[in-house]
Amino acid sequence: MFNDMSSPRMKSQQDLDALSTAGTLVPLKALKPSFLQDLFNHIAVQSVFAGQTLFEYGSYDRQHIFLISGQVMLEYENGYKELVRARDTMLPIAHQQPRPCKAVVDRDSTILRIDSERLDRTLSWSQIAEYLLSEIAIERDLDEDVEWMQTVLNSNLFFKVPPVNVEQIFSRLTPMVVHKDEVIIRQGQIGDCCYFIKEGDADVLVRNDEKSAPEKVAEIGIGRCFGEDALVNETVRNASIKMKTDGVLMRLEKSDFLLLLKQPAIEEVTEKEIAEMLQSPILIDVRTDDEYSLGHLAFSANVPLNLLSMKKRLLSPEKLYICYCDTGRRSQAAAFLLGKQGYNVMALKGGYIGAKMSDQLVVEEGHILRGGELAAAS
Repeated sequence: MFNDMSSPRMKSQQDLDALSTAGTLVPLKALKPSFLQDLFNHIAVQSVFAGQTLFEYGSYDRQHIFLISGQVMLEYENGYKELVRARDTMLPIAHQQPRPCKAVVDRDSTILRIDSERLDRTLSWSQIAEYLLSEIAIERDLDEDVEWMQTVLNSNLFFKVPPVNVEQIFSRLTPMVVHKDEVIIRQGQIGDCCYFIKEGDADVLVRNDEKSAPEKVAEIGIGRCFGEDALVNETVRNASIKMKTDGVLMRLEKSDFLLLLKQPAIEEVTEKEIAEMLQSPILIDVRTDDEYSLGHLAFSANVPLNLLSMKKRLLSPEKLYICYCDTGRRSQAAAFLLGKQGYNVMALKGGYIGAKMSDQLVVEEGHILRGGELAAAS
């Protein structure tokens, strides 16, 4: 009925230890704390034992598997073996699809299993939220709105919204002045909108049957969302919301939410189309600096999505840029945001994984942008 990202499943000591370790793992370490906490509600922390197989050669499991403790033996088809120790790696184990090897637990270990699609979406949202908050910080007249805007961006209500649409969220929220004791929504009614609390506090009231008086079951305050079931389900309100104080709400109509779910058109190119271009484009890796340093396409510069607000000045409007990431989600967002600001930017379709360019990643010092052009980092 009302959104609460702070209600995770009960965590064991093993879960808590894994969560503390996640701050050292790539790309988990790049997530804002609230996004990491929410992701952990969907992560499997597992104890595995010597001799157990984590995955087979050539398999597709669409998971990131991180080694938290212990060690795993990677066995390749050509007979080569590689021992991976938890203390020596920050990366997911042999993370290619299909799997390039078989992974067998060499010593009793602890692992994290994360759905790759969920991680990618969470990472995209976290980085684009940072970008937007940086943009908001530049506008001094919005200073007083930063806190509640940050809470809105952390809301999992918008996790189904394509990250490229994040900027539109606030333009579709309508302010509404409310007063103490005003009932905003009533239990049993059909809803067509949801609300975010910008100022004030409210009570959540539930009536168990028609004859009984409503009982207060919770209090909600700034940044909290309520009534969002009306946006995602055809259902009646399952509680009433009554203002405890005067305040200001931001209302989001269902029709606007449905528009936010639509992916905008973004110009994408394939590796073949890039090779055939008359004007040689400049490649921009929009992943985190840790991801970039651990492997990137040759002759590319790193401009992380979350730092676009600060680093876009390094680009030249006259140059052609191709943004890329691993899956295409973050690069689509970067291309869309930069394109709106007048830069000539496209995205690599499907990222380097979808383009089957993973074997082209190199580990080198890389490049930077200087005057809109690539320059050696050194």
